[in-house]
Order: sequence, then C-alpha cells, then structure tokens
Amino acid sequence: MAAFLGWTLDSLDFFILTFCVSAIAAEFNTKVSAVMSGVVLTQFFRPLGALFFGMLADRYGRRPVLMINIVSFSIIELACAFAPSLNMLLLLRALFGIAMGGEWGVGAALAFETLPKEGRGTFSGILQEGYAMGSILASAAFALFFKGFQLFGLHVPGIGWRGMFILGAAPAFLVFYVQARVPESPVWLAGAANRAAGRSRVAGNSATPKSSGQILAFLPTFLFLILLMTAFMSFSHGTQDLYPTFLTTYAKLTPFTVGTIGVLYGFGSIAGGIVFGTLSERWGRKRAIVTAALLAILVIPLYAYGHSAITLGVGAVLMQFMVQGAWGVVPAYLTELSPAPVRATAPGLAYQLGGLVTSWNGKAQALAAERWHNYPAVLAITVIVVALSLAALALAGREAKGQDMAAI
Repeated sequence: MAAFLGWTLDSLDFFILTFCVSAIAAEFNTKVSAVMSGVVLTQFFRPLGALFFGMLADRYGRRPVLMINIVSFSIIELACAFAPSLNMLLLLRALFGIAMGGEWGVGAALAFETLPKEGRGTFSGILQEGYAMGSILASAAFALFFKGFQLFGLHVPGIGWRGMFILGAAPAFLVFYVQARVPESPVWLAGAANRAAGRSRVAGNSATPKSSGQILAFLPTFLFLILLMTAFMSFSHGTQDLYPTFLTTYAKLTPFTVGTIGVLYGFGSIAGGIVFGTLSERWGRKRAIVTAALLAILVIPLYAYGHSAITLGVGAVLMQFMVQGAWGVVPAYLTELSPAPVRATAPGLAYQLGGLVTSWNGKAQALAAERWHNYPAVLAITVIVVALSLAALALAGREAKGQDMAAI
C-alpha cells in the first residue's frame, strides 16, 4: 500500500502540471510550448533521481529513503505554487524530476523484498497502476477545484493553478503512514547484518566481493532492461500522448467527451495491469507481456479507426487494458532480474532511462500526423511496430518468476 500510494501521488504531482499548462502560460505571458518544457525537464532528470535515491536505498535502507523521497517531491511541488517566474518554475520541475525518478525503484524494492513471492504478479499489477490512478486523481482534482464547483446550491470557489500545486503537496502526509506501519525490507536487513558481521573487506563499502561479482555479471542484463523499458515506454507514450489530440482534432469530440474517455481508459489501465499481473503468476512474466502486446494490435480498428465516440471510447479502454496489462508485469519482472546489492537502483534506473530515450515520442508522432494529415495511420503504425518490438524483446529475455530475492 505504501509503494502504491507513493507512486500514485508522485504521478498525481506530475500530471497536475499538464492540466495547468494553459493557465501558467497565460499568467507568465508565454507560449504553451514554453511551459511544456517543464514536462521535458521532468523526464530528462528522472534517471538522475533513480540513480541517486536508488544508491542511497541500497546503502542505507529502503524505508528511510522512501520517506525522504516522498517528502522531497512534495516540498518541490509546494514550491511550484510560489514560483515568481517561468524560469523558476522550470528549475523546480527539473528538481521534481529528480525526486520523481527515485520513488518507483525504491518503492518496488521495498515491496517485492517484503511481499510473498506467490503473489508478486498481482502485487506488480497493483503497484504499477498507481501511475494510472495518479492520472485519474489529477483529472478529478482539475475538474473540481481549478475553477470551483456547485455544491447544494453553493459555489465552491476555484483555486487556480497555484492552488493545484499546493494541493499536490498533500503526499507529504504519506510519510507518517510509512513511519508508523511499514517495516524495513527483510532482504536489506539481512544484507546489512552480514556487512556488520565483517563480510565486507573494505571499510564503508556496502558490497562484498561476491556482490561485486554479481553486479558485473548483471551488466548485460541491465542493458537488456534498458532496451526493454524503452519498448515499454514507447508502448505507453505511443498510445497515450497523442490520443487526446487525435480525439479533439481528428475525431472532433468535445472536451467533456475527451475527458470522459480519458477517465474510462484510466480505469481500463488499472484493470489490465492487475489482470495480466495476476496471469503472470500462472503463465510466467514473459508470456504475459507477449500476450498483452500482441492483443493490442487486434484493438487498432476500434482504437484508431472508430467512427463514433462510443467506438473510440471502447477502443481506447481495450487498448490501455492491453498496454497497461503488459506494464503490470514490469515491477515484479525488473526486481526479480536484479541482484540484491543494486535492487533499489537498477530497476528504477532502467525504467527512467527508457523514459528518457522515448521522451521525444509524442512530438515525433505529432510531426508525422501533421505531415501526412493522417492521425489514425500514425497511431496504428506506432502500435504495430512497438507491440511487435516489445514482444520480441520479451521473448529474448529470461524468465524469472518466483526468483528468491535473497538468493540474487
């Protein structure tokens, strides 16, 4: 629950900016594209956060670093509300990227080193879809609080974009739950006890000679994970980033309809992650990823070529069910493949590096759609190419279901 809520609230804070872009641009008298630089900066600095917080967690423990991480991104989110200029806001979003980049890897390590291995697939699906839940919460917060709402005949005033960032600082309270209810990872505690017993030959070095050899042997796998996460990021961003623009510009749907479809496919994402995460306990991680990726291709006619809001909505829900179904396996798969000495660092770093490589995805799709004047074709080609690439990479990897976390 702590790892899920941490990722949910981290995602909430990320998406708040995307909903407030127009208002921020108006206040600072600048272009929307200038404010969108904040999203790019966040993605650019996320790998640095994964490396920094992951190394801290591998050395000093998962639990305290997770708490520091949550407080960090909450404080930065609060500071965004008081940014006096666009340049200061962009600087804060870069810092936010560092804090955001650390949460996923540290939370996943804490969860999967603690939870029973028999349920890892289901837990994986639940944990990963914290990102979708954060998007849904950001949508709801924007709809209710940005301009206000009517309640029993009374008008509740809006809080504007600065108030939205103040609201986004609420995750800091999650630290009290972690402090009171969440124990440290037993795998990390066992490793710390071994180091305290003198198994390390170098004073202050957290890695034993055996673990150093594990890390070197893990490097080829780590490079594979970066490629795999690049495909995963292309799968999600390639089906999500341009889709609201497609619905608005090409399908000519109203903002209310587009927003409604967005909420619906958010819930479809959550369902897909949990379903395929659970199926990975029976089928194995690789088979679950491949199945979800290939089934996404079958949804293209509804998703990209539907002729009504209902058809497109059904297609969007089914597409994100499959996309996030494949994603639901990721937390378990990455942590199972990573050795204990770098388990808080390697999965999160591979995850964020994949995001860095694909940060250009949305812009590239938009440019292609503008050049060819064919949004459906761009979306369809993206799904086919990325789904097949992801399936091929997953097949090339090794199965790791049920891996003993203390043994690697």
